[in-house]
Amino acid sequence: MKHQTIAVLDFGSQYTQVIARRIRECSVYSKIYHYKTSAAELRRDNVAGVILSGGPESVLKKGSPRPDKKIFDLGVPVLGICYGLQLLAQLLGGKVEKSSEREYGHGQLKIKTKGRLFRGLPNSLRVWNSHGDRLGRLPAGFKPIASTENSSYAGIADEKRGFYGIQFHPEVDHTEGGLNILENFLRNICGCKADWSMAILAEESINSIRETVGEDRVLLGLSGGVDSSVAAALIHKAIGKQLTCLFVDNGLLRQNERELVVDLYRRHFNMDVRVARAGAKFLKRLKGVSDPERKRKIIGKTFVEVFQDSLKQIGDAKFLAQGTLYPDVIESVSIDGNPAATIKSHHNVGGLPKKMKFKLLEPLRQLFKDEVRALGAELGLPKEVVWRQPFPGPGLGVRVIGDVSSRKLSVLRKADAILHEEMMESDLYYKVWQSFCVFLPVRTVGVMGDERTYENVIAVRVVESKDAMTADWVRVPYEVLQRVSTRIINEVNGVNRVVYDISSKPPGTIEWE
Repeated sequence: MKHQTIAVLDFGSQYTQVIARRIRECSVYSKIYHYKTSAAELRRDNVAGVILSGGPESVLKKGSPRPDKKIFDLGVPVLGICYGLQLLAQLLGGKVEKSSEREYGHGQLKIKTKGRLFRGLPNSLRVWNSHGDRLGRLPAGFKPIASTENSSYAGIADEKRGFYGIQFHPEVDHTEGGLNILENFLRNICGCKADWSMAILAEESINSIRETVGEDRVLLGLSGGVDSSVAAALIHKAIGKQLTCLFVDNGLLRQNERELVVDLYRRHFNMDVRVARAGAKFLKRLKGVSDPERKRKIIGKTFVEVFQDSLKQIGDAKFLAQGTLYPDVIESVSIDGNPAATIKSHHNVGGLPKKMKFKLLEPLRQLFKDEVRALGAELGLPKEVVWRQPFPGPGLGVRVIGDVSSRKLSVLRKADAILHEEMMESDLYYKVWQSFCVFLPVRTVGVMGDERTYENVIAVRVVESKDAMTADWVRVPYEVLQRVSTRIINEVNGVNRVVYDISSKPPGTIEWE
């Protein structure tokens, strides 16, 4: 089925994928393109509209990201958001200047002219700003349609050409009526129909995988998490026995993880699943290493080596498949030459080492976790797979703070298993985004059985989120926390204190490392 496409040009905003996701929520297909993508390529893709994302740079800075100016000659509507508005204005003859009053956070938008973009909205909206520049002079053909406290041109429009710019972020939940604004752009301005769904995505992905892979074999690293499971199911549906899944036991797994995963996928999916037991190699490489970025790099590098060694038993495969999601990509974007800032590196992002002969297959790269779950349900995966909580690629290696050892991992596994049991028992597991334990490099004094103890601390982290880009700590009932704490201290040798993490993302990340 041929559907309309909205192109989102990525200038490095942390919210670029959120824009694309909001568009898909309106049942319109969206695709993210690098900001340097030529107008000719967009024309070949027959895009119905173009959105210029925000970004961390200033258009006044020499060398700041610029699109192909010919995108304005495509004859399709264009919407500039924040940095995108400033680019739109400057490239079409307007003037951008440093603002004496920077706008970050909430602001009040006063709508002057509703037109097609603000149709059906109230005259005033609470919006989310994030910029230090502002538009000082409009390009020819544009009129101001909205303002904020510090900007007379917070919304601009050239209705004749279908070019619009807004200084705020409509894609974030903080902006009132933001989804309505995007929907107005899609429906009233671009003329898009609600003709895209998860079923269509599944069908197109399967066809694309078949076309890309042909008769070749694919090797996939199966972790048992949602991402790799959905990737495996999608690829298996496309090419069947051409897919071989490799489960790497890196010694950093949760309790009984290897046995549960291998049994599930061999029995339920009838997949070719091989196991590489490499825990000793990973732990040897990690010995004495406490820096989180070094740990991630070591785990990623060793993971690749284990894959290469396993090929001797598996045989030739042309493609390496990964369950990379967009939040992984956006937090590692500088690897791709994107102008956004790197938050942390991910072992499955950034391509493959040159010495590896695989081609990379990442069918979920443009999706958020909730969309992956929806895709998994569409593919018929069971609830325990689709709604399993996220687990980091480096495993417990980044949940043991500081250097990693077999003893610390053993303590953490037992504590984490207790938390999992209590979350399931309390009917909370599937209601939160993530719940896990962290082993802290701290020992504290305690009293157990009238004796002084000097043992380790376990931190409990439970968060709610929609897409892992932001998260808030969950107000877990006190009686549940009490049971978790009591059981961990009583049942896990080496722990005499349990603490609860009440920080949100931002400023903290979900994982501690």
